[in-house]
Amino acid sequence: MMRTEGTGKSGYHHGDLRNALIEAATDLARDGGPEAVVLRAAARRVGVSPTAAYRHFTGQGDLLMAVKEQGQRGLAETMERSAGARGGSPSAGEAAEERVRALGAGYIEFALAEPGLFRAAFCRTPEAPDGGHGPGPEEDPSRWMYRSFRLLAEALDGLVATGRMPAGRRPGAEITAWAAVHGLAVLLLDGPLGRLAPEQRDAFTASALTTVIRGFTAPERPSATRPAGPAAKDAPEHDVS
Repeated sequence: MMRTEGTGKSGYHHGDLRNALIEAATDLARDGGPEAVVLRAAARRVGVSPTAAYRHFTGQGDLLMAVKEQGQRGLAETMERSAGARGGSPSAGEAAEERVRALGAGYIEFALAEPGLFRAAFCRTPEAPDGGHGPGPEEDPSRWMYRSFRLLAEALDGLVATGRMPAGRRPGAEITAWAAVHGLAVLLLDGPLGRLAPEQRDAFTASALTTVIRGFTAPERPSATRPAGPAAKDAPEHDVS
């Protein structure tokens, strides 16, 4: 039989204490947000001493960073699931628009379903001392950190590729879309929009996403040029020397 470490409720196997602590800390974040992620509290949930926990994490910042990974991963997975659940659209352009809309809806869905973990996903983490563990080799941060942002950027590229968004409007568009959707999520969680009934909340979300997409896909207006009519031709010249 494999030797176990500790007698906590998790029943984790020896060598898996790090993952057990991350799981416990993630539950702490779900219950109380990033402020609730404390190494001693996670150790207590698992059923080991703080000394045992410090063998795997240098401190709160190190553990909170691991929880932030979990939050970011969950956010991206919810966005991808939302995009995958939408039905096919008759044209590539409509499909590109629908993907942007679905990703935004998934972002809001995760924030409302996992408010504590959502807050942890975007919290500031204390600077970990030198020697902090961070993600292991199988947990390359590029695979999870800000995956949600890359999903959005790729979807916006799709709007350009299908002719839905003018190419000149693409630079920086992901920041605009992210700010709009993240701001809405915060207002729904912590602001006055949190008092809305579910039907009203869904309507606000749909309207906001439609407004964002329309801003990206509206036809470009022709450049304003001054008419070279008689009035302009006969206008008195001014000495600007």
